[in-house]
Amino acid sequence: QVQLVESGGGSVQAGGSLRLSCAASGFTVRSYSMTWFRQAPGKEREGVAGIYTGGGSSYYADSVKGRFTISQDNAKNTLDLQMNSLKPEDTAMYYCAADPNWGWFLPAEYKYWGQGTQVTVSS
Repeated sequence: QVQLVESGGGSVQAGGSLRLSCAASGFTVRSYSMTWFRQAPGKEREGVAGIYTGGGSSYYADSVKGRFTISQDNAKNTLDLQMNSLKPEDTAMYYCAADPNWGWFLPAEYKYWGQGTQVTVSS
């Protein structure tokens, strides 16, 4: 049974950092494409950063390029997101998603989802 559990969210001031982690079970992270999405109140869910099956190419939304880094820890079987230079507009619920196929930043293309972890950035 595939399960994704996010952790690491919290409250931070602008300019600060957080590291999110998504613990996967039921599959190995290298065998699936995995993406971090976020959703702010009243807004659509948007892709933030994704990594292709096998841990190869990674992709970032323009709004986070140079600030966020996605990575896989094969020993821990986790997908991580290092978030630096956080801005108030980064405030959202962050979700981890996985699928055997690469789904770009299209939420409908991902079969498995975590419950989310809240990130709040104050100015």
